[in-house]
Amino acid sequence: MTPSPRKPFGVLLIIVLLIAYAVLVASLAPWLSSWPALAQAPVYLFLGVIWIAPLRPLLRWMETGRLRR
Repeated sequence: MTPSPRKPFGVLLIIVLLIAYAVLVASLAPWLSSWPALAQAPVYLFLGVIWIAPLRPLLRWMETGRLRR
């Protein structure tokens, strides 16, 4: 049984997407820093969790070869 190239490609794609997302969130920092800390906290909490959602189809594709169930 030969290993599928989907997994290494998927891992590289996850790394690239996470770096791009981190740059996007970091670019918001100057704008958000003018907000009060209690207003920043929910925004950063949301941004810290939301990145997981787009990875679900990618992880499914890495395992099964299909984007949908």
